[in-house]
Amino acid sequence: MILALPSPTRSQWNMPGRINFPHLIDFQILDLGNACFDMLSYQHFTLDNGLRVYVHEDHTVPTAAFNLLYDVGSRDEHEDKTGFAHLFEHLMFGGSANIPSYDEPLQRVGGENNAFTSPDITNYYITLPADNLETAFWLESDRMMALSFKPDVLDVQRKVVIEEFKQRYLNQPYGDVWLKLRPLAYQQHPYRWATIGKDISHIENATLDDVRDFFYKHYLPNNAYLVVAGHVQPEQVKQLCKKWFEPIPAGQVPVRQLPTEPRQTQARRLEMEADVPVDALYKVYHMAAKLAPEYYAHDLLSDVLGRSKSSRLYNQLVHDRQLLSSVSASITGSVDSGLLVVTAKPAEGVSLETAEAEINVVIDQLCQQTVPDAELEKVKNQAESTLVFGELEVLNRAMSLAAAAALGNPELVNQESARLQAVTAEQLRQAAQEVLRPDNCSTLLYRAKGD
Repeated sequence: MILALPSPTRSQWNMPGRINFPHLIDFQILDLGNACFDMLSYQHFTLDNGLRVYVHEDHTVPTAAFNLLYDVGSRDEHEDKTGFAHLFEHLMFGGSANIPSYDEPLQRVGGENNAFTSPDITNYYITLPADNLETAFWLESDRMMALSFKPDVLDVQRKVVIEEFKQRYLNQPYGDVWLKLRPLAYQQHPYRWATIGKDISHIENATLDDVRDFFYKHYLPNNAYLVVAGHVQPEQVKQLCKKWFEPIPAGQVPVRQLPTEPRQTQARRLEMEADVPVDALYKVYHMAAKLAPEYYAHDLLSDVLGRSKSSRLYNQLVHDRQLLSSVSASITGSVDSGLLVVTAKPAEGVSLETAEAEINVVIDQLCQQTVPDAELEKVKNQAESTLVFGELEVLNRAMSLAAAAALGNPELVNQESARLQAVTAEQLRQAAQEVLRPDNCSTLLYRAKGD
């Protein structure tokens, strides 16, 4: 499941497959399988310029959430000019033709804003008092129509991104893991570079012409999805859309023709050494794309392996045998074929090789045996809890609806529960045998210097 939560800062966000609620997920008995939850209701219309708009009413709150998703991420970049989707996330806050300061007018009306970039999408959102909703329309429409392309704005934001690259990826323990893992796991697909970019020189050398070309290629009304949620009325939203967004002309949306990642048929390994506190192990396996029928079986497979303290890897290798100090499994939740990720740190005195061998034993057992009904029900309940608690905030509902709409099926927000509950033990066994193949695995051994 893709569930987006507000980002604390304007920075790269690689959307996870599912956000966990650690204080809620370790229950053993909770009958959610037959529970009935309110469906997320919405109305939909499309403007003449192609902007797709969704309205979700919730009059129990005094606020409105304004979520604008552009169907562009780092997978849409050229391999010689990477990091542009993330750079644009920053540039969009540098002012537009008629509004030199984006934050100031929003703060005056009690609003907040932020954004995130992933390999698949770029998402901008605002929360504000519902009475001041038009301010959000004014701000977002102006920068969609005419972003400021001043050299000083590009210089400032370029420096911000470069500093972020250094702080988060080069100068932070384990920060460069995905800079190594992605090109190890992907040979052809543009998922092989991180959202921040493959090489920081691509941002350092970005010109104003590069920036303009990227903007007018992707930042188009007919390449965007708008969700307005909260204390709003559909007719009110429609009139505001016609006033502020419909005058913006449509553009020629590029046809996405991404290379298909070949089936991995040979295990890949990489060893590296760095100044980190302890050794770490990363194993990634190719899994189904977001809309594939087997996606939810692959999602639950990661939960069985390492979602919580009741998972197999944690129970056997952390709690019982104390061979690992920590372990987890998750998925990237990618639109195209993503990754199931196992991350572990050995306990003191345990080598990476021993840790990997023991993890492989647990994985082999999962591939050979059928998951008991009680265990399958438990992970389904955990997944259901994430869906339920994730929809408490109106902004999260707006984000989920926008992401589903961008996938071509807005009703996915109301179907995910049923799809998770429909996964059978046999489908889970087949998923394990297909995904957790040794020749489908890319392994990174991350050694602490001095070991």
